[in-house]
Amino acid sequence: MSKQVADGLKRITTSLLRKYGYFKGYQSGIITWTGGYDGHQNRVSVSVTTNDGEGTLCIQYTQTLYSGEKKEHDDKIPIISTPCRYGGRRYWFRCPWYANGRYCGRRVANLYLGDEVFACRHCYNLTYESRNVGGRFKAFGSVISVPDLEEMEAKLKRWTYRGRPTKKYKRYQRLSEKAELQIIAISMALGTYRKGVQ
Repeated sequence: MSKQVADGLKRITTSLLRKYGYFKGYQSGIITWTGGYDGHQNRVSVSVTTNDGEGTLCIQYTQTLYSGEKKEHDDKIPIISTPCRYGGRRYWFRCPWYANGRYCGRRVANLYLGDEVFACRHCYNLTYESRNVGGRFKAFGSVISVPDLEEMEAKLKRWTYRGRPTKKYKRYQRLSEKAELQIIAISMALGTYRKGVQ
C-alpha cells in the first residue's frame, strides 16, 4: 500500500505559533487552511498556555467522518521546550497519540490532521511528495526533502543575532521556500495543484 502524503494534510507547526507570539503566556486564535487536496476551507480554534518552558496547546474543531457524522474535538497537547545555545527557548509538541496501543510521546515540531486527531508523521506513517519524485521531475533541480528541512529547523540554535536573522536561519528559509516552489511545480506537472495548497 502506498503511504499517505503529508503535503496535503492540515498541520499545526511550532514555527507558525512562534511567529504569531503564541508562546508568551496565553494566546488564542483561529488557524485557517485554504485549499488542500479536498479543496475546502477548514479552520480550528487554538489556544496556547505556557509557563516556565512548559505548556498546553488546546485545539477545538469539528471533524466530519466518512459516514457524514460530525464529531467535536477538544484536544489538549503537551508543549515542552529546550534551551537554545545563545539564550531563549525552542518549543516542541509532545505527540499525544496512541499508535497500536502504545503512547507515542515524540518531541515534534509538526502535527498533522490525518484521520480524526492531530498527531506526528511517524504515527500516521506519512511520506512527502518530494520523496516520490524521480525521472522527468529532476528538471526541477535537486529535490529538497521535507524531513531534511524539519531536521535542519530542529538543529537551529538561534534564529536571530542582534535583531537580524542568522546565516543558518536564512539558509533554512531559502531552502524552505525552494522546497515549497518545487512541490507546487511538481503538483502542476501532475495536474494535482490547487491554489492555496499549504
